[in-house]
Amino acid sequence: MSKTVLVIDDEADVRVFLETLLKKHGYLVVTASNGAEGLSVARDKHPDLITLDLMMPKQSGTDCYRGLQKDAALAKIPVIVVSGLSGRHLAVPAPFAVFDKPIDPDEFIATVERAVGK
Repeated sequence: MSKTVLVIDDEADVRVFLETLLKKHGYLVVTASNGAEGLSVARDKHPDLITLDLMMPKQSGTDCYRGLQKDAALAKIPVIVVSGLSGRHLAVPAPFAVFDKPIDPDEFIATVERAVGK
């Protein structure tokens, strides 16, 4: 069975890029365009992995991450931060990994595979 990845990013081109890359490697992908929507989708779909931008409208990635950590059903889902934000490694405690935008596709997929145990 394919693993599901939730991509949370306010930039449509980043969402499409990550969705295409992940689907090419056999993952099911759901997307959200801000932190509030991402939290809702996570609660509904219970993905195996979440990629999270930090600077977004309506609810930041940092606030979304806090919401995920407060929900016992979602707190154990690995999170990969994908952001161009300076200091992003300090914005959320203990993400599985942190990537700068633009990301290296091969390194990203290798990290996703480690995160979901493929």
